[in-house]
Amino acid sequence: MGESAAETKIANATLCRRRGVSAAGQLDSGERGMGRATAMMGPAHSLSGAAAWLGVGAAAAAAGHPMPWPVLLAGALICAGAALAPDLDHKAATISRAFGPVSRWLCEIVDKLSYAVYKATRKPGDPRRSGGHRTLTHTWLWAVLIGSGTAVLAITGGRWAVLAILFVHMVLAIEGLLWRATRGSSSDVLVWLLAATSAWILAGILDQPGSGADWLFTEPGQEYLWLGLPIVLGALVHDIGDALTVSGCPILWPIPVGRKRWYPVGPPKAMRFRAGSWVELRVLMPVFMLLGGVGCAAALNVI
Repeated sequence: MGESAAETKIANATLCRRRGVSAAGQLDSGERGMGRATAMMGPAHSLSGAAAWLGVGAAAAAAGHPMPWPVLLAGALICAGAALAPDLDHKAATISRAFGPVSRWLCEIVDKLSYAVYKATRKPGDPRRSGGHRTLTHTWLWAVLIGSGTAVLAITGGRWAVLAILFVHMVLAIEGLLWRATRGSSSDVLVWLLAATSAWILAGILDQPGSGADWLFTEPGQEYLWLGLPIVLGALVHDIGDALTVSGCPILWPIPVGRKRWYPVGPPKAMRFRAGSWVELRVLMPVFMLLGGVGCAAALNVI
């Protein structure tokens, strides 16, 4: 290969990394082998997760159960991080890079597990596939199980379990919301340090009387039980976002629909979009920001 061709290839690869696109032209969460980007990008998922929790904060305030501001802030960040977690079944997703070799290894395991579950439960109408992306981890059942497991861990594991939950989701929130600043392996340590510091500070604030450790669940021993809620919400918001893209999302599994158990839920084909298209970048992401701002203001009784 000539020098100029090699330089062009390197420049293209660098541009792709900066934009969150693989060298093959796939976006961050795109499904391999399909020749097109089919899943929402990480930043849009994180923004939608944060906006969803802020909306819950507004609804809670209207219902007479206002969130203390630490719960609103921590929940929004957790939900933003949890909105990336369903892509744990995809080795090219943001979450696969978030914790170095550990997350890449975990993604491989979840991908194989998801594929095994898909093969074992598919009905005649479900297509054959070669991987587990957008199957098990993109269902309502997975969201509920992960959220419930996190809630149990939070109330039984003590302070260090709460810190671990906060740290993991702070890392994912930073990777999703500050995606331009976190590109490249050299930034990983800085992201982890920022996430650890944020988790420690938030846990310290939440532990103070009246700051939210016992929000919504007030019985003794139920402190931090609410941590499961933003995780469930984040996963479901991710699934709904993917359902709006060209391939739909099997949110309803294991409930069968016709001849399919992995029915790809979504709007009519004409209303769907491709990841990274102008609809996502210029319409949905600004809308998420606006809704999040309005929800935050309402939750804090500013409006």
